[in-house]
Amino acid sequence: MGNKNKTISFRVNEDAFEALQQIAEERDISLSAVFRDYVDTLIEHDGQVAVVPESELEASEGDEASFPPTVEVPKSFLREHERLELETEHLREQLEEHKAYVTDLRDRVEDDEEEVLLLDDLDEDEPYQIG
Repeated sequence: MGNKNKTISFRVNEDAFEALQQIAEERDISLSAVFRDYVDTLIEHDGQVAVVPESELEASEGDEASFPPTVEVPKSFLREHERLELETEHLREQLEEHKAYVTDLRDRVEDDEEEVLLLDDLDEDEPYQIG
């Protein structure tokens, strides 16, 4: 059998409920997603999750463990990311050119519904380059 989702039900006071709704709205997620995230974090850390006010975090900034945690990213990763962004931009430009060409062809076909168009004729006066 596969993993089946289970439902957990419990009661909270009205103030806590409104605070949870506000958290969900700020994060643009549902209340259920707030609880799922918390449960996932709780399980991931074997039940050792503590909520710490920001004021206490600021007071403990001298500690080695900083919050939020930071990760060093290799320069090669950043370069590859930038390369992929440039390639994506180039492909989007090509897609836009192709869309313009297809739109032009459709317009020609609609204008000349009665006429027979030869593809060779269309290629001769091709205003767009795809490549």
